[in-house]
Amino acid sequence: MSFLERQFKITEAGSSIKTEILAGITTFVTMSYIIFVNPDILSKTGMDFNALVVATCLSSAIATFLMAFMANYPIGLAPGMGLNAFFAFSVVLGMQISWKVALTAVFIEGIIFILLTLTKLREEIVNAIPKSLKIGIAGGIGVFIAFIGLQSAGIVVKNDATLVALGHFKNNLPAALALGGLLLMAVLQAYRVTGALLIGILAVTAASVGLGMTQLPTTFVSQPPSLAPIFWKMDFSMLKSPDFWIIVFTFFFVDFFDTVGTLVGVCSRSGLCDEDGRLPNAKGALMADAIGTVAGAVLGTSTVTSYVESASGVAQGGRTGLSALVTAILFVAAIFFVPIVGMVPAYATAPALILVGIYMMMGMQELNFNEWTELLPALLAFIMMPLAYSISVGIEFGIVSFVLIKAFTGKSKEISPVMWLLAILFILKEALA
Repeated sequence: MSFLERQFKITEAGSSIKTEILAGITTFVTMSYIIFVNPDILSKTGMDFNALVVATCLSSAIATFLMAFMANYPIGLAPGMGLNAFFAFSVVLGMQISWKVALTAVFIEGIIFILLTLTKLREEIVNAIPKSLKIGIAGGIGVFIAFIGLQSAGIVVKNDATLVALGHFKNNLPAALALGGLLLMAVLQAYRVTGALLIGILAVTAASVGLGMTQLPTTFVSQPPSLAPIFWKMDFSMLKSPDFWIIVFTFFFVDFFDTVGTLVGVCSRSGLCDEDGRLPNAKGALMADAIGTVAGAVLGTSTVTSYVESASGVAQGGRTGLSALVTAILFVAAIFFVPIVGMVPAYATAPALILVGIYMMMGMQELNFNEWTELLPALLAFIMMPLAYSISVGIEFGIVSFVLIKAFTGKSKEISPVMWLLAILFILKEALA
């Protein structure tokens, strides 16, 4: 038995080394936008852009590597979108707080997560979420991912009157290429072609180059920039300030439930949960996320979290940590091949996100549509994620509605103490906001 088989139990998971490698590549390509988007957002605070590219790649690689070996899950991690925007625009630019202090808040949040994971509190919360709600969360993440893909392709656009609307297709080659890529991926998936999503992404990128919409880089290999401007630049001078701990709590809250939602959604859809809907390796996955956040703060980037885009690799058959290991290796390699990674346009990965979103929604058929106390919370979580543009908000609505409807229909015995506690905390959070 090979090392890979012993470590990742690939055959037992019903996969193969080839499938896992392709899944890992697909996850990386789908996530790779973060290599440039994260530095672009955080550099608004005065942080060095080039150093941020290295910090983004290294923190993603470390956290994803830990996910591979500590949890054996096919999930990639990277600095979280939304959390990086909060870091840059709300904390640093809005509150006029140094980015070094903001990094300190991220660092402390990560330490708190490590301690909570050691006490099994985070694991208990993940496993306390009822199966019906996990199905709704997975489906909601699916709609959310598909919505992001439609936006990236320019198929759905902003509209002041109706919030969103259909984009114009006339003279809109990116949207046309995205739709073509979506059709190609769907056909390949129908024929069960291995690596269908990756083939589609590469095909759209090649078409984009051929049409002159994407330029080939003048060099394919680049010297990694220095990490010195942002490495270990934390400032602990505001530890006694109430504002500092409000920042820590906000980072903590959003990261906690985004991570829970991603783990529950991706693992439920990929069959990694047991018969009771529990995640067997939840503690390892949560610890990888927590250590990744601490490592990210030390390296100089905002909160590292599990990525919903990991579902693209799962859709390609990824079932073990080998998929995550491949993704981690590619993040390290990206430091040297930034020009190549930067070639892939957003409208090339957009159809993959749309298809993955559909894949994540397929589990909704497992819901019991005759049990209203299970159906309503699941559907609220499903609906609110894309409409509020937040995984954590979807979880909030799902949990509170689950507790309330069970309580008012005489089914309080079906509510665990953890669910009661979470519902109360969510209600207090909104009341005090």
